[in-house]
Amino acid sequence: MKKILLIFAILFGFINLNAQIDAAAGMGISFVNNSSLKDYININFAAGDNLSTFYSTVEGFAEVDYTINNTFQIGLDYSYQYFSYNTSYGGIGQYDLSYALHKPSLIAYYVIAGAGYKFKFGGGVGPRLLSLDEKLPSSVNSLNYSKTGFGLLGRIQGHTLLGGNVYANVGLDLRYDSVGQPEDKNGNTLGQVSNQSVDLNSLSVSIRIGISYFF
Repeated sequence: MKKILLIFAILFGFINLNAQIDAAAGMGISFVNNSSLKDYININFAAGDNLSTFYSTVEGFAEVDYTINNTFQIGLDYSYQYFSYNTSYGGIGQYDLSYALHKPSLIAYYVIAGAGYKFKFGGGVGPRLLSLDEKLPSSVNSLNYSKTGFGLLGRIQGHTLLGGNVYANVGLDLRYDSVGQPEDKNGNTLGQVSNQSVDLNSLSVSIRIGISYFF
């Protein structure tokens, strides 16, 4: 993680601070498709409370974009995605699974701007860092699993002026995140589905809203 932050810091160290910089932050909801995790939960633990084909997660984000010219920007986006699932399991106890996915990305945008508005169309790539906790019904302790992978995203983002340099923003993301099979500290994978270890590779659609400030 430190190496990733250092790379981004070096990239932005070359930025001309006299050029326009857009900063944004906000929240969102993602609808995630991960058949491996869905089947693992539904086959083994759901007890009637099935995980849907597209399950929802919450997301927070912060972003800084640098203007190259009137129609092109590069940006650094940090998104944090959180998912939690729990259910009672046959009177034995409660099953809990949650994960956090850190999703920093370097993005390139095509920009259309006018008086009081700005639209951005872009795509990007970046590392993905997963931390997952699972507590089985028969256990009092959770096990932690982690993995590092990569992700791709496409984004449409709109900004409308509220006043001064402050804008409201709304965005739509399409993401593919390839995290692979999370492992515990001993190298054990999360579990098995159809004789294969559970993976956290996913396709998702996110709707995000927030506040922007254009320097």
